[in-house]
Amino acid sequence: MDRIFSGVQPTGNLHLGNYLGAIRNFVRLQEGNECIYCVVDLHAITMWQDPDELRQSTREVTAAFIASGIDPKNSIIFNQSQNPHHAELAWIFNCVARLGWLNRMTQFKDKAGKNRENASVGLYAYPNLMAADILAYKATHVPVGEDQKQHLELCRDIAQKFNNDFGTEVFPITEPLILGPATRVMSLRDGSAKMSKSDPSDNSRLNLTDDADAIAQKIRRARTDPDALPSEPAGLEGRPEAANLVGIYAALSDKSIEDVLAEMGGKMFSEFKPVLADVAGVKAGPDWRGNAAARRRQCLYRQRAGRWRRAGPRTVRPGDA
Repeated sequence: MDRIFSGVQPTGNLHLGNYLGAIRNFVRLQEGNECIYCVVDLHAITMWQDPDELRQSTREVTAAFIASGIDPKNSIIFNQSQNPHHAELAWIFNCVARLGWLNRMTQFKDKAGKNRENASVGLYAYPNLMAADILAYKATHVPVGEDQKQHLELCRDIAQKFNNDFGTEVFPITEPLILGPATRVMSLRDGSAKMSKSDPSDNSRLNLTDDADAIAQKIRRARTDPDALPSEPAGLEGRPEAANLVGIYAALSDKSIEDVLAEMGGKMFSEFKPVLADVAGVKAGPDWRGNAAARRRQCLYRQRAGRWRRAGPRTVRPGDA
């Protein structure tokens, strides 16, 4: 049986990109796999966090996992800082990884920007912590978006070098899982930028807490171009906003891009957006939220009552195979 590991940072409201790119796949991967899902609060503190807000966000993400359909009876859910082996193994990997490897990480350059001299060491070295998260449990597969593939390649390099250095196969060479369309959901206001919790415009994203009316309004306001939808994927080249909305529709309706364009090709956005809004309103609106709200209320009630417990039927120790 494959062992799946993945995590989500507890920073800000979860949005459609988190759901389509990660959480929905987490739910589906439970079938036939051993799944370990982590709220990675140590990764969050590479940027300053208010401790109380971080604690609350950690619980909210955990509640969202359960609300989305991750079953704590079959999968393990926990927050990263509760297991000290993550930080301990990360230090060992700091001594295995090479500076040249980390210097090639494009996400550090993007996040640090022009102020890289003032960025934390944690932001620079956090790919090593990500490798420790994965390899502490000897995960065989990790579901990743396109923007995380480079970090998983680093994880594989670290595992290979450690095994070679010590002449034994301690760690597996973890394989990526990139599943379905719209694994990288872009901003509704800028098709070249990733949908983000940190974007100052709430209209740039569909939050998992948005109701159907808010979802429809944001889709109506989404940036597009004046041309009709093409009938083939090649026609989306150079049209990032169109490609983003088509990708979202494909993912929510469980169709391929080709099938969507065969169905919608020739339609103007004035016709396509209401159809997308209807699908999004059902998939991420009332039906999803009905179950989500009940489960989330139950989780938050248990938190307030002081009965919060790590979800999961068992503990997996680092090194367990």
